[in-house]
Amino acid sequence: MGQYGPNESQEQLRLFEGLGAVFLDGERFYRSEPPETRRILSAYDFIIIGAGSAGCVMASRLSEIPDWKVLLIEAGRNENYLFDIPLATSFLQLTDAINWNYTPEPQANGCLGMKGGRCAWPRGKVMGGSSVLHSMIHTRGDRRDYDAWANAGNPGWTYQELLPYFKKSEDMQIPELQRDTKYHSVGGYFTITYPVYHTKLAEAFVRGGKQAGFNISDYNAESISGFSYIQATIRNGTRLSASRAFLHPVRNRPNLHVLKNTLVTKIIIDEETKKVRGVEFVRNSQRFRVKATREVILSAGAVNSPQLLMLSGVGPQDHLKELGIPLLKDLPVGYNLQDHIALGGLTFLVNSTVSIKMERILRSAKALNDYALYKRGPLAVPSGSEAIAFIDTKRPFDPDGYPDIEFLFIGGSYPSNPLHRYIFRIEDTLYNKVFLPIQNQDAFMVFPMLMRPKSTGRVMLRSANPMAKPLLFANYLTVQEDVDTLVRGVRWMQRVAETPAMQKYGAKIHSIPIPQCEHFGFDTDNYWGCQAKHLTQTIYHLSGTCKMGPESDPRSVVDARLKVHGIKGLRVIDASIMPDVVTGHTNTPTIMIAEKASDLIKQDWMRLQ
Repeated sequence: MGQYGPNESQEQLRLFEGLGAVFLDGERFYRSEPPETRRILSAYDFIIIGAGSAGCVMASRLSEIPDWKVLLIEAGRNENYLFDIPLATSFLQLTDAINWNYTPEPQANGCLGMKGGRCAWPRGKVMGGSSVLHSMIHTRGDRRDYDAWANAGNPGWTYQELLPYFKKSEDMQIPELQRDTKYHSVGGYFTITYPVYHTKLAEAFVRGGKQAGFNISDYNAESISGFSYIQATIRNGTRLSASRAFLHPVRNRPNLHVLKNTLVTKIIIDEETKKVRGVEFVRNSQRFRVKATREVILSAGAVNSPQLLMLSGVGPQDHLKELGIPLLKDLPVGYNLQDHIALGGLTFLVNSTVSIKMERILRSAKALNDYALYKRGPLAVPSGSEAIAFIDTKRPFDPDGYPDIEFLFIGGSYPSNPLHRYIFRIEDTLYNKVFLPIQNQDAFMVFPMLMRPKSTGRVMLRSANPMAKPLLFANYLTVQEDVDTLVRGVRWMQRVAETPAMQKYGAKIHSIPIPQCEHFGFDTDNYWGCQAKHLTQTIYHLSGTCKMGPESDPRSVVDARLKVHGIKGLRVIDASIMPDVVTGHTNTPTIMIAEKASDLIKQDWMRLQ
């Protein structure tokens, strides 16, 4: 494990690790994870790079064909028991063991209140990828997101065409939603539930939304607008990662081989034919090459997929030339980087002991026993995230509005978990001035999250060395419209906080200003715009860096069948292909992309047989 800060934080971490060891029998629980392959074949039909959400689905679905030999390569390690405690998410992000620990370069308009002007960008380096680090929130997005993809020259990607793939994965266990068979299904690999525990503050937030005039909604059905408890990828009170969902049930398939702790350094492409031949990887300090007789599938995520493409000679001509990498195909790889960001630190103090405070939980015999015996109680809350709302800030009460803001309700504040300041890299002076004074008070936070950012960034190579971390340029809030949308989100949340449901707990905005912003005057629009630029909260939804589109689109990297333009036998299948990030969290859409892609691959190769 890495460094965590002061002694009290180290003590909390030890408590949590001990908790995991007691509650979950790692040997019993994880013997169902696919074992590492002992004998690597010289050739496979399909080689999948990355065992994140998309890679796990691809490995599971392609290995359904017994005659196809499938190799799944993951740079990280196996999962363990600690990863599955829902409230443990924040602890996992502080370790190098399962996290790439990326930080974007300092920027002019974002992350100004973080250490060195750099936000933390956790990315999963583990079986299951970032689905092991995220908050388990299940959202599909708005139908108009996908219709726009299709209208941009990507046939087959309308929402109605994709709905069967959303449903294919789903095992809906929320009784009232099971009955909606148009939008939900049961029997898939991916279990969806409401968390078994929520605070009274979360109940007040949902009621307050209704009192403020918004709908109570199933945001994964016809319209996403409205307030709801989160739908979560949780099974029996524990995290359901993509690996647990899609790989554990198929661990014994003889045609599926898995390599862990193995770093792919290059995709081997024939210089003359532009056909992929295989991959090169490093394992136990040794270099290997393995052939792919059909395809290589790149599912390494929105940072690592463009990185590996560029290292392999597929990317912007000038950039590769500068680094001395021979160009095989000039494509805009690494551009169009998008992320959902929120205005961080929007905190409301309350007058009752009803929030989630980590110290109180870890020293409560009832909380510990509830989880140990029944997998319930506050430890079953996914990273503290309890409720959610989607609103169109320009047409807030239109039931079919196109939301530009998501409210993510957290049942505590930054000081509720002393590790938050390190997880989010909050600068010490700012934290001590603004948040340390309320460390003993009960509070909740709401993150107003920007759904359709206009500001985009870029992934670039730092060098031609595959071991070097890439250069990451977030370019947050470079377009003023993004700032204005976040400020409108704050104003609507203030209206919700004034409702009777929330005033039952005396909800009052925390008004100590950020020192760098206090000259604007607290609670002015300019103040909130300044806070957005200082406490810029990534929601970890990096996407768009290998954009899907027709060859006529000069910004596209892959076509509608996710084949890399101009390269034979290579597809990119993960969140990096999104032309525009969806209205909501990206894990479930990424799984949908992989479900569809596995069918596309089967169609292409079955047709040739």
